[in-house]
Amino acid sequence: MARLLIVAVAGRLPHWAESACVEYLKRMPRGYETRRIAVKPEPRSAGRQPAQLLAAEAKRVVAALPAAALRIALDERGDELRTAQFAPRLRDWLSSSAQLAFLIGGADGLDGALLRSCAWRLRLSAFTLPHALAQVLLCEQLYRAASLLTGHPYHRA
Repeated sequence: MARLLIVAVAGRLPHWAESACVEYLKRMPRGYETRRIAVKPEPRSAGRQPAQLLAAEAKRVVAALPAAALRIALDERGDELRTAQFAPRLRDWLSSSAQLAFLIGGADGLDGALLRSCAWRLRLSAFTLPHALAQVLLCEQLYRAASLLTGHPYHRA
């Protein structure tokens, strides 16, 4: 069984985004256990540097991860894949690790050391996406990729 984690530095999602994430993860094919973990963002207070905030968030992200999980960072400087490319990549990642963790940073992204600890950096879009929409898009693409890997046809493959 594949265990997929989505670890996001975020507060509560708006209702529409939460509903969409739940719906896509409910549709996941058998054998693709997927769950989301929300990590509390560091309060943005006067006098604290962004690097300090990111380091504090990174500690919480790492604490939420299983030790053996293969880490995939969502990052605007990452590689952008089409769905038909993402599915075999997902299969390859799962063949090397029983657990995958997709990491979504907060308002300032992910800490540099945390990014360097990731096996891959994935870019969802050239557009700047609101945090909630990024989570929905990732859930939808995981659903599509898992569906392709289990033999469900995809009209663009």
